[in-house]
Amino acid sequence: MSGDVNGLHHVGHIVRSINEAMELYRRLGFSVSAPVHPVLPGAAEAFGVANAHVHFPGDFIELVTVIGDGSHLPAGARAIPLEVPEERRAGLAAAIRVAVANIAAFAERFEGVHIMIADTADLDGVASRLAAGGVVHGGVHAVQRPVETGAGVTMEAARYLEISDPDLGPGRVPEGRIGFAENLPEGSSLAHVEHPNGATGLAECVLCVDDAALSEVERRYATYFGRRAAPGRADVEPAGVTVVAASALDEVLPGERPVALPAFVAYAVTVRDVAAAERLLLDNGVPVAKTAGGEVFVPAGAALGVAIIFRQEGPFDHPPSRHHP
Repeated sequence: MSGDVNGLHHVGHIVRSINEAMELYRRLGFSVSAPVHPVLPGAAEAFGVANAHVHFPGDFIELVTVIGDGSHLPAGARAIPLEVPEERRAGLAAAIRVAVANIAAFAERFEGVHIMIADTADLDGVASRLAAGGVVHGGVHAVQRPVETGAGVTMEAARYLEISDPDLGPGRVPEGRIGFAENLPEGSSLAHVEHPNGATGLAECVLCVDDAALSEVERRYATYFGRRAAPGRADVEPAGVTVVAASALDEVLPGERPVALPAFVAYAVTVRDVAAAERLLLDNGVPVAKTAGGEVFVPAGAALGVAIIFRQEGPFDHPPSRHHP
């Protein structure tokens, strides 16, 4: 096992209407930040994507939508000017265009989770380990991202890398966008966010694959996260990714059917009191089901393409805050 992966950094839920997504997540009991969108220096119009966030102490959920020429800006969206030297603006614009094209392609494939980023305190070490293992990636990038703090929204430095499949475009693997991000230094200070449903953090992503591809995907993720693939084990710890064959999905999430393969079909959040979270969901008219293990989940059909599992937190589910972008 490599010691350079701390867990999930964030998952990205790509939606067609961020207003609809924000309303849904609030009915699910999450506190959702106001949407933001980037503006390049000297540009008059928004372009690229708009996003909103569900923040936890050490990770987050990102709601993402393509805004094109700005005609699909969500209500109340705030412009965040990107700070970049003039000589790098053309390169940044090109990189954003590639990222937007990928997100648009993901949204066309299906509405749901297409982004899974793992957290690390040693991004350069991860980059070297991946390269040594023959994993293609785009190298380490440094950006400025908006962060909600107690003093308002500020721009913080962030570093990340994206894994690329040799047969696909940059920053893409068959299931979406996979990568690693480096947590911010301890001096950073996120605003403290309480969620009505008692959510405290991300616990797991569930990746569903074709039965014939199961062993290869397990091997691939074991390489990504620095552990040896073990026969019969589909989980990749500590990154919180569980790989499930399509034929076995109903045994894990009864009634769920993937709309495409491979795909992230579910993610789990920990909550302080799962019974209270279930009551809130039902009071808000949100349908719930039970996993094979008895956990509460909202079916993908009621949550814009991804099942959301509500998991009772345990005594070790409070890692130190990993200050993230």
